[in-house]
Amino acid sequence: MPDLVTDIVTDRLILRPWTSADVQAVVGADRQPSWADDFPAEGDTVIAGLIDSHPDWLSPFGHRLIIERSTSEVVGSLGLFWPPSDGRVEIGYGVVPSRQGRGYASEATAALTAFALGSEDVHTVHANVEPSNPASARVLEKAGFEKTGSTDELISYQRPA
Repeated sequence: MPDLVTDIVTDRLILRPWTSADVQAVVGADRQPSWADDFPAEGDTVIAGLIDSHPDWLSPFGHRLIIERSTSEVVGSLGLFWPPSDGRVEIGYGVVPSRQGRGYASEATAALTAFALGSEDVHTVHANVEPSNPASARVLEKAGFEKTGSTDELISYQRPA
């Protein structure tokens, strides 16, 4: 298992684990000065609600806020659906509209994937996207994921260790 680090830092981002205070602020619509104007997006609100119901998800291996280093603003979130199942863990991500198109989702996804693959319990990180969301598919491809299959409803991607 990798060292339990608090933050994962990339060139442009800090990936910080959600705290219970973060969750309560999002769930309670208590706007924080460190949030980008359009944070939380719908997906962030959904994740905060899920974490509120599953406080054990508050861990370095769970969900993280995406913080833009140049502004210190929260611009999205991503997470691993921990614990792994048969050595596989699913990843999900989202960046607020005002920061989309900058490669933040790919940068964050690649960093959190590398962190997960550093665990002896994980040999594969996977994700599914809807065919109607090609931008999400590009995020995964830029983060080193490979397409492994598709149906009319979902395209599957994975990145093995």
